[in-house]
Amino acid sequence: MFKLIDGKAHSARLRGEIRARAEKFSEACGRQIGLAVVLVGNNPASQVYVRNKIKACEEAGIKSFANYLPDDATQSQVEELVTSLVEDSKVDGILVQLPLPKHLDEKAILDLIPVEKDVDGFSEQNIGRLCMNRDCLVACTPNGVMQMLKAEGIDLKGKNAVVIGRSNIVGKPMAMLLLNADATVTVCHSKTENLKEICRNADILVAAIGRAKFVTADMVKQGAVVIDVGINRNAEGKLCGDVDFDAVKEKCSYITPVPGGVGPMTITMLLYNTVCAAERSCKL
Repeated sequence: MFKLIDGKAHSARLRGEIRARAEKFSEACGRQIGLAVVLVGNNPASQVYVRNKIKACEEAGIKSFANYLPDDATQSQVEELVTSLVEDSKVDGILVQLPLPKHLDEKAILDLIPVEKDVDGFSEQNIGRLCMNRDCLVACTPNGVMQMLKAEGIDLKGKNAVVIGRSNIVGKPMAMLLLNADATVTVCHSKTENLKEICRNADILVAAIGRAKFVTADMVKQGAVVIDVGINRNAEGKLCGDVDFDAVKEKCSYITPVPGGVGPMTITMLLYNTVCAAERSCKL
């Protein structure tokens, strides 16, 4: 019998802790924690994400600074805005919503964000610190996965962990977090041979490939923990993950649903990172 990992419940618990820390910060430092969000263009999905992040900030007692630029904003306009936020002492974290319009140099813009305000955990310094298992701000989605595994009491030491996907945002930091937790980690991708055989040996299987229902029952070991990071829509337009949930669930010890699994944790960990960044700046 499998256990469903309830991302909404874990998120709600953590947000209560985050709000308490935000209130303590305000009392000690005389101001609210501040998160600045930069949105360039009119991407509908990005607009929804930004609205959700602003709402989450309000509920957590964090002040949000929303900054909007048109789709035809120049490189210098975006860089000037980000630089002004870097210099603003009321801003503890900076989030540039991706993807940016194609005419902009994404790396040059993200490189302007100093490591201490990089609440997305995407900077080269934070990734480097993660690889060296040092204290850092960690990419939100994989950090959310780790928080759920910890809360469920799932022991990772010595376990075989397989991550399907090697993106800089999820796959690579996920692998490093698992490795830092003493799991033995294999990263699979589109060029991997014998993928099914590798996955069938996984005690912990993390799917982050962006293909609807890609992970089927014959890829899953009996009793495995299955974490579905994917957010896709099937032929009927219904939201689904990278895992064929109905087929796989009976083989698992634990599994995350889509929606309601990893998704709620991503914005929660953004708030968590922002609080951590603020506390460090105020030396709390």
